[in-house]
Amino acid sequence: EAVIPIENAEILTSRTIVIEQQIGNQIVNRPVIIQASATMDSSKQYPLVYAFHGRGGKNTQWQNTLRRFTENGDFIGVYPQGYLNSWNLGAEPSTADDIAFVDAIISYLNSYTNIDRGKIYAIGISNGSGMVNKLAANTSHFNAIAAVASQLITSIDITNQTNPLSVFQINGAQDDVIPIGGGDRLGHTFYDAYASAKKWAIQFGCNTQPEQTSSNGNTAYTFSGCSNDVLVKYLRVENAGHN
Repeated sequence: EAVIPIENAEILTSRTIVIEQQIGNQIVNRPVIIQASATMDSSKQYPLVYAFHGRGGKNTQWQNTLRRFTENGDFIGVYPQGYLNSWNLGAEPSTADDIAFVDAIISYLNSYTNIDRGKIYAIGISNGSGMVNKLAANTSHFNAIAAVASQLITSIDITNQTNPLSVFQINGAQDDVIPIGGGDRLGHTFYDAYASAKKWAIQFGCNTQPEQTSSNGNTAYTFSGCSNDVLVKYLRVENAGHN
């Protein structure tokens, strides 16, 4: 992947970078919004949060959602744009190699000095959730992921080569787009949401009997005792849909 440099500063600040990628027989310029505090401390290293939009969405949605955290300096937000507004998990409009796309972003941002490389995270919703699951299974870029409104699909292969990382999965019990009980939908076969979290837990050597806690009628399942001190947590939100 070729990167079009926008600026050669050592300190990563708010900007839009462009990753040049070949998709099929054409070269496509793919934007990535970087959102940081207006008052960056040049002596500090900041966590990075990569956020992936849902199918049909735009990276600006995460920019608005997470703005209060980035403006506060809690982390620097990294918001890639899916090709044809989707992430290629095998049944989407996009045929882009999105793992290569993220590899290129990571490589580009590694040149900056104000990044805490021990705190690089990814969050996604819906199709973007599937993308962070795929990245977690097939790369070692992230220390933790949060998958919102989607669970694992059967085509994502978690293996012994998968780097242990913390996983926080959130599903709405009333989700009518990706049912919490799993099944065939949107060209994919989804695991049951609880079984999806347990699959991560088994792979990372966690206790397979999670601690259950309830709050406001919602249930959190925490699988602890995992290798590399990671944690797998699944939150079932009873009255939430696909959001």
